[in-house]
Amino acid sequence: MVSCSKIIAQNPGVAGEWYNFPMNFSQITDDLFIGGMPAPEEYAELHRRGVILTINMRFIQKLPAGMSSPPPYEVLWLRTWDNPLLPIPLRALEQGTRRALQALEAGGKVHVHCAYGRHRSVAMGAAILLAQGYTPQAAMQQIKTHRPAADPDVFYIRSRIFAFSRYWQANAHR
Repeated sequence: MVSCSKIIAQNPGVAGEWYNFPMNFSQITDDLFIGGMPAPEEYAELHRRGVILTINMRFIQKLPAGMSSPPPYEVLWLRTWDNPLLPIPLRALEQGTRRALQALEAGGKVHVHCAYGRHRSVAMGAAILLAQGYTPQAAMQQIKTHRPAADPDVFYIRSRIFAFSRYWQANAHR
């Protein structure tokens, strides 16, 4: 895991409580990174590593606080919730996967993030790996091996990964 910076953020669970936590991303394969919400300076580091596409899986806060202009490469914003009652739409996973495959075919690398790099970004990263020929189990293991904070086994993420696998097999030719 690559830890790029420390920032101060508000604890979403306790009003008014502030704490330090590392912002980070992990290299899952040679061309796929998964992480939490990047700090502004992390976009430059990702670009230096060859990233030409970031897929933002957060519903809110399109750009990080303090960042007034977009990074020097494409950002695809797929508004999703980390909530078992609001599953990630398969169409969102398909849209991100198709765009990621285009970026990879162009020789670039892809970065996927959500708030903490544990659920939504993991589902999107697994979808990209599935499109590259991984089985659901192999994709989840690859992610867990390279990003220990990832939790693809939580029921509502695991079910989306397996559902996307079936969906992709049925619709990949489109």
